[in-house]
Amino acid sequence: MGIDLPVIWAVIIAFGLMMYVVMDGFDLGIGLLFPFVPARDDRDTMVNTVAPVWDGNETWLAFGGAALMATFPLAYSVLLSALYIPLILMLAGLIWRGVAFEFRFKADEAHKPFWDKAFAWGSYIAAFSQGVSLGAFINGFQVTGASYGGGAFDWLTPFSLFTGLGLLVAYALLGSTWLIMKTEGGLQQRMIALARPITLALLVVIGLVSLWTPLTHPEVAARWFALPNLLFFSPVPVLVLATSWAILRVLRREPHAAPFLLSLALLFLGYSGLAISLWPNIIPPAISLREAAGPAQSMGFTLVGALFTIPIILTYTAWSYHVFRGKVKTGEGYHH
Repeated sequence: MGIDLPVIWAVIIAFGLMMYVVMDGFDLGIGLLFPFVPARDDRDTMVNTVAPVWDGNETWLAFGGAALMATFPLAYSVLLSALYIPLILMLAGLIWRGVAFEFRFKADEAHKPFWDKAFAWGSYIAAFSQGVSLGAFINGFQVTGASYGGGAFDWLTPFSLFTGLGLLVAYALLGSTWLIMKTEGGLQQRMIALARPITLALLVVIGLVSLWTPLTHPEVAARWFALPNLLFFSPVPVLVLATSWAILRVLRREPHAAPFLLSLALLFLGYSGLAISLWPNIIPPAISLREAAGPAQSMGFTLVGALFTIPIILTYTAWSYHVFRGKVKTGEGYHH
């Protein structure tokens, strides 16, 4: 029996996107929290927690895009055509916040407030655009032949705008719990206070999306409530409630890494729910992995490259986070 290359590549791309959401999510979340932390020293500390690793977090986004183009060219062409505007806005936001990240340390006192605002706005634009793209992806796309057949603004719907706001909440939770783990003192207490309402807000967002999606997409409802998918999906709502309760519980103590790890678990549960809703389609509502897959020779060749590339990225990422582990104190570097 041969290797099922489309499924293998779907898992690899899904893994890459999940790694991006996890690693750049708290990075973007720090920018989202800037307006709630007025003290400049605290803002410097927030940025210092990701300064050694932030520019490597987008590696997974580039990897996912390149892998999609090489292995599922139909999906790549349709998704980029349908989501051209929000993806351009996302890239503009990432570039803008990247510039602001560097310039805010080098600017004089008169210009530092401008770059702080630029860092925050870049984070909001990038995160919101990603959420809008996710909502549009769930809504599905009109495909004519081998190309996108819809309009330039089909992505702009109430559902996609809501998922854009929802992703802001998710990233804010990752950012706040990351800072709980990496800081101490007044800033850490500030993040603990913010993490509680953000957790509740995210629980509401997950609930509304979970209701909205099957009500407006009969094919998703049929997939959720048909066997054996129902057996796989039924534990997810219970685990979401249990994880949210656990986050709120550990925040009442002296939290360290637990809130961040539980937030990652909550995000993974949402990701698994999305996978169950769409599988085996890569272009909703009806184009499957195998229909969108490229030539087997191309998929096999790129798989060999991926088997070399992914371990290198994972090793470098693990090493960099290990080296810069520990708390970040106000006005100081890393403390081990």
